[in-house]
Amino acid sequence: MYLMKVDPRALKDNPDNTRQSKSTPQADALLLATIRAVGIIQPPVVFPERDGGNGFIIEAGHRRRRQAVAAGIEEIEVLVVEAANDNGAMRSMVENIAREPLNPVDQWRGIERLVALDWTEEAIAVALTLPVRQIRKLRLLANVLPAMLDHMAKGDMPSEPQLRTIAAAALDEQKEVWKAHKPKKGDTASWWSVGNALSKKRMYARDASFDDDLRQAYGIEWVEDLFAPADEDSRYTTNVEAFLGAQQEWMTINLPKKGAIVEVNNYGQPDLPKKAERVYGKPGKGDSTAMYLDREGKVQSVHYRMLEARKPNGQTGSDGSTGADDEAGAVSKSRPDVTQKGQDMIGDFRTDALHEALGRAPIEDDMLMALLVLAFSGQNVRVDSGASDNVFGVKRMQRHAARLFSEDGRLSFDMETVRVAARSILIEVLSCRRNISNSGVVSRIAGEAASCRIWAGKTFSCACRVRRLRRRQRRRMCFPVPGYAKHARRLSITSRTSSSCIRRPSSRLMRRTSPT
Repeated sequence: MYLMKVDPRALKDNPDNTRQSKSTPQADALLLATIRAVGIIQPPVVFPERDGGNGFIIEAGHRRRRQAVAAGIEEIEVLVVEAANDNGAMRSMVENIAREPLNPVDQWRGIERLVALDWTEEAIAVALTLPVRQIRKLRLLANVLPAMLDHMAKGDMPSEPQLRTIAAAALDEQKEVWKAHKPKKGDTASWWSVGNALSKKRMYARDASFDDDLRQAYGIEWVEDLFAPADEDSRYTTNVEAFLGAQQEWMTINLPKKGAIVEVNNYGQPDLPKKAERVYGKPGKGDSTAMYLDREGKVQSVHYRMLEARKPNGQTGSDGSTGADDEAGAVSKSRPDVTQKGQDMIGDFRTDALHEALGRAPIEDDMLMALLVLAFSGQNVRVDSGASDNVFGVKRMQRHAARLFSEDGRLSFDMETVRVAARSILIEVLSCRRNISNSGVVSRIAGEAASCRIWAGKTFSCACRVRRLRRRQRRRMCFPVPGYAKHARRLSITSRTSSSCIRRPSSRLMRRTSPT
């Protein structure tokens, strides 16, 4: 091992370099700027060319050599080492991992190259300080379509569950799915769509109740999921029909004396026999057992008891007991004409028709105002009214809408009735109070639009009334008079409101309210 200076253009790339994926332009620009500023701090590692050649092959430092050429450096220092038997495969992999973590595709390629050079998985794990399980998991990438691997090497990697699903599928299936979901140039792949198209239902060995004899009889082969955590049984099979058949036969063989095999309903719950009541506590001697398969294929069991029908009074059976048959004691429950689902469908159809009519059908002005009053009295409308002290409740809206109906429950009104109802609704809705009923700026705009002088006069008469109260000083601090006079001049209020009611405060009050 020795140092020497060589022309970077004379160095040759190693065909067995571990890092096959290209670096980003930003990383190359940063390395180029560093080399131009301080030079190459860590010399590249090279070894002499074999088979009679007199050149040098790069073992570590391909990017440094390329950026040195780009910077125009004529000579660089290199560290010359002896050529390894594996052409520097292990040293190159260790050096790349130490500098920057390799993506899984490059790691898998390096591991496969070491395996081809007679390295065992255990030896690779010890050399790279990785678990053997991680080495085996990376080797599963050998089952991934090469076209997908090339795209993954660009940095667009799927998540671990998606990669697990892709690696478990056949290459022909991967090829068809990749043809349908291959991204355009420069775009990222929709790995969720790829994994969803290749996903298969898995039945795990930890959920199986049958033994090896039934497994062999149904031809079930377990496959180990190397992507699963190491502390759990990750064996599975995709032969769902055989798995469920073995589970069903096991239940038949191990069915209790007073037991039954039942199906599951749409909610995943066991469908017990009619007139059966499920027992959630400790079962009694007369209770039965129901066995079923849940959605995951597990064998589950519940206990139930059959209910006895009540015997009507005054009737004696053949056994001497009072009552009648079970059918006589059972009370049939009448089925409604329209189910809940039907009511939902009818509501959707009616709403669509109503919205289309309101949006397109011609409606007169008086009818439009009446419908607006009706809308405010709906059950889904809540108005915090400022018309009274109580700001909660919606029934006050319904009493205004009741004016528009006749005695037989039909809409019957004249224009004057609609106007009165609309004004009442506006009074209930619009409010300037400083509580939950505050309507905001729209209430002030509505007041000015309805009647400017009444709105302004009422506003300033409040200040006049407050001024006549006994505790003048305290009230004047809450209602500054100069501010009201300013707004009175802007709105052209009469002199009676702005001058006779609003007087200049005393000097003592000015001293109290002046900001100091």
